[in-house]
Amino acid sequence: MASSTPASPPAAEIRPNCVRNPGMALQTDWFDAVAVNTPAAERRAATLTTRRTVKKDWQAAWLVNAVRCIDLTTLAGDDTPDRVRRLCAKAARPLADHIMAGLGLDRLTTGAVCVYPTMVAAAVQALAGSGIPVASVATGFPAGLMPLPLRLAEIRYAVDQGADEIDIVISRAHVLDGNWQALYDEVAAMREASGPAHMKAILATGDVRTLRNVYKASMVAMQAGADFIKTSTGKEGVNATLPVSLVMVRALRDYGMRAGYRIGFKPAGGMRTAKDAIAWQILMKEEAGNDWLRPDLFRLGASSMLGDIERQLEHHVTGRYAASHRHALA
Repeated sequence: MASSTPASPPAAEIRPNCVRNPGMALQTDWFDAVAVNTPAAERRAATLTTRRTVKKDWQAAWLVNAVRCIDLTTLAGDDTPDRVRRLCAKAARPLADHIMAGLGLDRLTTGAVCVYPTMVAAAVQALAGSGIPVASVATGFPAGLMPLPLRLAEIRYAVDQGADEIDIVISRAHVLDGNWQALYDEVAAMREASGPAHMKAILATGDVRTLRNVYKASMVAMQAGADFIKTSTGKEGVNATLPVSLVMVRALRDYGMRAGYRIGFKPAGGMRTAKDAIAWQILMKEEAGNDWLRPDLFRLGASSMLGDIERQLEHHVTGRYAASHRHALA
């Protein structure tokens, strides 16, 4: 993938992970001249998993790491407090006891639990003392087609209920129209409404048509103060793909070089297997580095993936595959 950008200032010092991205004024010259070579991006994404393989103990270690980076999620119309409590129990003990013992692990949790705003209180109560963050979608998820004041009110409600993280959705029309100031103002207002909660900006990449738009929207969201950039809601026709993720990771890498702040990345939707979990970790290692293999900078929005990971780890420990119904699904 090739890109053309204006001359850059000297690379900024990258600050520690604990320092949040404060955002900045909109700088369109950071992305106006960027061109994304789509075939090259697709080739790079296709070869990532063929150039690096992990087997046996190494594969098990990568799968365990994937578990601790999963945002275990329920976003269904029939969600109830009981379902959320069950999800939280799985987040606190994502692998069966005999698998944990076989791997020599004492404790393992998922990266977070993600729910609708009305389910935040139940999740906070269920996870009390666990150290597992509660994330809430907001801003008219998944379409985001609500008046801005209502979307901001939904963020504040979720934060008041105890959410540690807010996953916001952007107005796709601003991206399709190239109205970067409107997108910046919207995301900046959402960041302010999020207060102390870390904000993940969902770009709905399947709706914004081009990889060039993906890069630009990523950069605007980060300039507006996003702590994470996230591919999708999981509700679009096309969700997380490796080429889209590659472009977003290069955008956050470029932002870090210019601004000096580390931005997290969350692919979501379309990932279902242990093989997918390894593929996206290889992408992060190759393109961003080892620091982006930790849950403070990398999350996987793919709850269904956990069942296959647990199945593969049981095979690693016991030498046999268990029937899928033996593993409690999130």
